[in-house]
Amino acid sequence: MTIHCNYIGGEWREGQGTIANINPSDTNDRIGEYAEASPAQLDEAVAAARQAFPAWSRSGIQSRSELLDRIGQMILDRRAQLGELLAREEGKTLPEATGEVVRAGQIFKFFSGEILQLRGELQPSVRPGLEVSVTREALGVIGLITPWNFPIAIPAWKIAPALAYGNCVVFKPAELVPGSAHALAQIIAEAGVPDGVFNLVMGPGRVIGDALVNHPQVDAISFTGSQNTGRRIAAVAAARLAKVQLEMGGKNPLVVLDDADLDTAVECAVNGAFFSTGQRCTASSRLIVTSGIHDRFVEAVCERMKALVTDHALKAGTHIGPVVDERQLKQDLDYIDIGRGEGATLVCGGERVERETPGFYLTPALFTGTEPQMRINREEIFGPVATVIRADDYEQALALANDTEFGLSAGIVTRSLKHASHFKANAQAGMVMVNVPTAGVDYHVPFGGRKGSSYGAREQGSYAREFYTTVKTAYTLA
Repeated sequence: MTIHCNYIGGEWREGQGTIANINPSDTNDRIGEYAEASPAQLDEAVAAARQAFPAWSRSGIQSRSELLDRIGQMILDRRAQLGELLAREEGKTLPEATGEVVRAGQIFKFFSGEILQLRGELQPSVRPGLEVSVTREALGVIGLITPWNFPIAIPAWKIAPALAYGNCVVFKPAELVPGSAHALAQIIAEAGVPDGVFNLVMGPGRVIGDALVNHPQVDAISFTGSQNTGRRIAAVAAARLAKVQLEMGGKNPLVVLDDADLDTAVECAVNGAFFSTGQRCTASSRLIVTSGIHDRFVEAVCERMKALVTDHALKAGTHIGPVVDERQLKQDLDYIDIGRGEGATLVCGGERVERETPGFYLTPALFTGTEPQMRINREEIFGPVATVIRADDYEQALALANDTEFGLSAGIVTRSLKHASHFKANAQAGMVMVNVPTAGVDYHVPFGGRKGSSYGAREQGSYAREFYTTVKTAYTLA
């Protein structure tokens, strides 16, 4: 089988070993072998990026814009091929996977235009005879570490702004899903990125990820992943004064009030909690429901869940694909056992099921009768498991929504403008949704949270410039 190589300094390079990419819908399907970079190769990638930085950072914005536009168009032109690859390696259903690919292409095209709008300031000085200019410049070499749950969209929303603003990139994708990252790297190379400007190094986080975070020639780190890993990265980056951006998950509430449209509430809950197999940091894992609608809501959600088809990600009619791998499946099942042990009632799903092909299939699980302090309401499960918490009224529901160390996304379903407006102003989250699922965001506006969910500047949209540039103030004698 062909080895898919790392991309370092404009060359495709084999590594010190290989990583097998296995289809979670069919564990007999070996997608490919991907080269595992050595620490020495990571050093070479950083050196190549450092060497390329002066010329790239001073290159014209028109040439950078054209490169990003080519990359975006090539992604869109290959959406069918890339969507199938993503569904095979990660387990998203084919429509979801193809949608993610399209989003990646749109992100590159967005930043193709965004770089042409980079603004500065020209101000008079408080001292006569001087003028002051404020401009933004590239940071340098950026280390990008991405997770397995969005294997092309999250890399796109980090790589595109990094390149747009004149930085050079060393990109380490999740070891579990190297295929989409490698395909994206191929497109970037084919589009004509100069040697060293973009580098791909694949391998385990404990080896390549740690080396990248600790590297003295890496000016900044953008990381999406677990909270524990993010905290370690922040500590290391602070010690060597590197800039850092962290996205670390959520325990997102969806509040359903008595006056909610029941159909809307059910669709928001089921989509937000269970689609993409619940493997989204923005998933609605806590459903906070007021007493007047609670029983009808639970009954309707269970009926909707029974209609969901859990099966092979590429099969037509599948709503819920497999869990990404055996380790994640075990974690999900462990939390289901924990929920039962804590006294919660499993009213629907939560069963491992067999299909035509061997895979990691789990039916979506819904718990009722849960209390706020239960582990299933405090810890991020990252699977198709949701809990229902009963609330007496809006005020208690809001308090329960905010009762978490996370603060990524929060939603409310209501017909009350008063409660919707109050929730938008008082939910302790970086993103608030009204009558739409907590999962699902646009690429042209900022993404990120507060508290334990995020640290540093926002991602996506024009706000991405805050992380990928540094500000320079210059004084000139007029």
